Amino acid sequence: MAAQRLTFKAQLAQVSVPATSANLGAGFDCFALAFELRDRYAAQVLDEAIFDVDVSGEGADEVKRDKNNLVIKSMLRGFEFMGQKPRGLALRALNVTPHGRGLGSSASAIVGGLALARELVLGGDQYMSLEEMMLLATELEGHPDNVAAAIYGGATIAWMEDIYGVKTGRAVTIPVHHDIKAILFIPENHLSTTKARKLLPETVPHHDAVLNSSHAALLSIALTSRPDLLLTATEDFLHQRYRVDAYPKSMLLVDKLRAAGVAATISGAGPSVMVLHTASAGEVLEIQKAAPAGFISKDLAISRSGVE
Repeated sequence: MAAQRLTFKAQLAQVSVPATSANLGAGFDCFALAFELRDRYAAQVLDEAIFDVDVSGEGADEVKRDKNNLVIKSMLRGFEFMGQKPRGLALRALNVTPHGRGLGSSASAIVGGLALARELVLGGDQYMSLEEMMLLATELEGHPDNVAAAIYGGATIAWMEDIYGVKTGRAVTIPVHHDIKAILFIPENHLSTTKARKLLPETVPHHDAVLNSSHAALLSIALTSRPDLLLTATEDFLHQRYRVDAYPKSMLLVDKLRAAGVAATISGAGPSVMVLHTASAGEVLEIQKAAPAGFISKDLAISRSGVE
């Protein structure tokens, strides 16, 4: 977008962004889901050329507190796209999404930063649509699945598309059946997405690719209207087994739950485990008892909205 003069708002802008899980088993690198577990960000434009950053909650001791903070970097990219950067910014972040656990913490920071930039500009939604936010978020994240769910909420299917010679992220939303909820089993240990990707093979057997394609197609039906098919639809043949050395305890938990008829998968690149279910409150408690030492469990609703 050509450079233009923007009118920055003087008041504080606030947004919240849901945690997300990508893959959902068979939907490798395309399906994602948003949960009612929200990071909250507040920001204000400053007249001074400083970046005043304060972070509390999950990962507070691990994130940068200057212009290299991921939320700040994403805000600056958003302002640049709209045509003008402010001199300085103040940011306050309350993180609840665990970092390095496969729950979209970086997607939350990126989408939160872009949304804050849009909120701090008068008429910002005219300078940056949600579709354009999706393109920018994919650029910053490197892949579109988690950022799609963080922007739009619910369940999303994302893909990369070549538009005028530029690879960009696209996404569509699919309605999630009202009975479906999620349980997260979150371990103490971290795993970087970069490390997890290095464990994937260059090729997979044709038979596995066919099975995975059929299950991924089935997943869109299971999520929307046939939750009874979730166990089959979440069975993966492309990524989880290849990464087992990076999260052996998580994979043991997935296998234990699936053997009991529970639709469990590795969340994103791991090491968290996600269960999709329509269980009663009593049944949820029984499922949660499966967690070994070192895991905490959270019973969560699906977030029907994305960043807000």
